[in-house]
Amino acid sequence: MLLASAVVVWEWLNEHGRWRPYSPAVSHHIEAVVRAGPRAGGSVVLGQVDSRLAPYIIDLQSMNQFRQDTGTLRPVRRNYYDPSSAPGKGVVWEWENDNGSWTPYDMEVGITIQHAYEKQHPWIDLTSIGFSYVIDFSTMGQINRQTQRQRRVRRRLDLVYPMVTGTSPKAQSWPVSPGSATSPPAPPCSCPQCVLVMSVKAAVVNGSSGPLQPPATRKNMPPSGVVKLPPPPGPGAKPLDSTGTVRGPVKTAPSQVIRRQTSSMPAGATAGSPASPPGANGKTGRVALATLNHTNLQRLAIAQSRVLIASGVPTVPVKNLNGSSPVNPALAGITGILMSAAGLPVCLTRPPKLVLHPPPVSKSEIKSIPGVSNTSRKTTKKQAKKGKTPEEVLKKYLQKVRHPPDEDCTICMERLTTPSGYKGPQPTVKPELVGKLSRCGHIYHIYCLVAMYNNGNKDGSLQCPTCKTIYGVKTGTQPPGKMEYHLIPHSLPGHPDCKTIRIIYSIPPGIQGPEHPNPGKSFSARGFPRHCYLPDSEKGRKVLKLLLVAWDRRLIFAIGTSSTTGESDTVIWNEVHHKTEFGSNLTGHGYPDANYLDNVLAELAAQGISEDSTAQEKD
Repeated sequence: MLLASAVVVWEWLNEHGRWRPYSPAVSHHIEAVVRAGPRAGGSVVLGQVDSRLAPYIIDLQSMNQFRQDTGTLRPVRRNYYDPSSAPGKGVVWEWENDNGSWTPYDMEVGITIQHAYEKQHPWIDLTSIGFSYVIDFSTMGQINRQTQRQRRVRRRLDLVYPMVTGTSPKAQSWPVSPGSATSPPAPPCSCPQCVLVMSVKAAVVNGSSGPLQPPATRKNMPPSGVVKLPPPPGPGAKPLDSTGTVRGPVKTAPSQVIRRQTSSMPAGATAGSPASPPGANGKTGRVALATLNHTNLQRLAIAQSRVLIASGVPTVPVKNLNGSSPVNPALAGITGILMSAAGLPVCLTRPPKLVLHPPPVSKSEIKSIPGVSNTSRKTTKKQAKKGKTPEEVLKKYLQKVRHPPDEDCTICMERLTTPSGYKGPQPTVKPELVGKLSRCGHIYHIYCLVAMYNNGNKDGSLQCPTCKTIYGVKTGTQPPGKMEYHLIPHSLPGHPDCKTIRIIYSIPPGIQGPEHPNPGKSFSARGFPRHCYLPDSEKGRKVLKLLLVAWDRRLIFAIGTSSTTGESDTVIWNEVHHKTEFGSNLTGHGYPDANYLDNVLAELAAQGISEDSTAQEKD
């Protein structure tokens, strides 16, 4: 129970175990359906308020979000926050992703950032709530504490999230009991799709027999007792006549089909109410979807689809009706009807097939790649050059500034005209010295730059924390392993005119070194060997050569926390995306993808790897 005022935010659980907020407009829409109670039907079509969410429906009974084109189910929740916090003021904090679009922070993070912003703090460290980021309000940037990568952030105003006052029911308390309703139920919509929805719900609740019949009020429909719908095969089913019409009642097993609901039934009445006829066996059992077997559930969904198609409803796929998917076939079918009732196009089809690997390839079919030497490469830990202190390394990249400008050092956030505010281990340089990076021209306390270098990989390179310009040769902390690469005689989707380059990464588990997050502690290596794919085109070979440079510089993988499983001290990808799906693109890591090669070239460039790098490696 919730006493006093609160802000209601509806949230969904993503694949990383984080609760992500719906927008204020979507939360208002969901809340309106919740407050309407059972008369609203118990399902929320998100596309009615946000066209980008057209495939999604929320089932309030199970508190799940269902995506109709893939069959994905995700939990949702109704969460409460302080009215004086960010959602209560309509404040949304967002970060810029790699595509240039803006993504809202989790509600907990957004509230923490807004609190620091209101207190006029210059920055906020998010480590205390589990994120290795610093938000700098002066530059409106997000800085990764481990990689020093920076992204833009923004603060914008939106609708205030819905408010509740007094005693509010928890999410699982929906629907309220019929006796608690204070107002009579509103009459349901009389359009053909909505009447069909009500008939399906009534039939599922009662689990009785008889074919599904669209309402008799629908135009161009046969009279009562004549159904333009072939029944599923079963004992006692009558054959169709020459017009495909079943004449007279059809005797079938009680659990195989849905009860007919006629147009004479009172509004809001169900097939199990006193206004409806008894079941074929004289009982009005309340049978849930979970009690029906796979065959009957599939027939239910197909019957619903046939009615929709026969009535001229435009269609797109609703998937996962067949195969081994955990999505209940009847759930997909009912979702289709609900989407149709909302004016969204629906049809029932088979799900797309995930193709992770190519067809089997014999050893004789595997070929080396023209222009690329060898077919494999190993990497071991490369020690940083000895004999040079951090001050000596940075001296190559810096020019001393005798009269610094009156602005902030973006590392310590103190004015450049005052000594450095860094409080860690003391470098040997004076804290008031200021230097300018030679290529990009950004100015910092030399004291701060030395401290930043000491906290990094100490490989003789330096990356500007503002513009990410790299000085020297950047290397990473990738653990030892093996990279194999060769040609296979199959084409990738979108690249029919060339063969495929297959890359196989193999990294065993081991013990972390001094450059890793937890030296001396073991690390895991999940999912190896990892298979990745490139088209054997001119640009594809260019990407491969640069990936080889990245591998030698230990930049492909790192040790950290998996964003997929949440496991710490494990081998993870290191901001250079790979395609691991060979023949499809259901996960977003496959083909076709017209922009992938250009995107990965840009990611490699951000790591200091370009065509010039291949020449440097040869030297």
